[in-house]
Amino acid sequence: MAEQPPARLTSAMLIGALRRRAAADGGFATILVKGDDISGVILVQALEKGRETGLFERVSNFTGGYALMRCGPDPDDGAQAMSAYVERRRRSDPDLWVIELDIPEAERFAAETIC
Repeated sequence: MAEQPPARLTSAMLIGALRRRAAADGGFATILVKGDDISGVILVQALEKGRETGLFERVSNFTGGYALMRCGPDPDDGAQAMSAYVERRRRSDPDLWVIELDIPEAERFAAETIC
């Protein structure tokens, strides 16, 4: 009999954990775009004190785990560039999640929580 692959946490569970952990640590997390509950790709829009620090995608690291990879436009390009990027991604992947995370060291914090 074939061995079953290990169970994975769903995208909805990971997003929920990120929101709860951010709130517990005095940060703020809000879902900007709700994706597929089971396996939607997760984008984290990172902020610190309201200032954009980047957009990160949860990707497979090909060793059975996950990592965050910077994606999208440079934060200095402005909110319009970020919105246009997210819209393009949503057209090609309607199951995509986008969560805004405003907490110190948001990239590290998200990686510790969802990777």
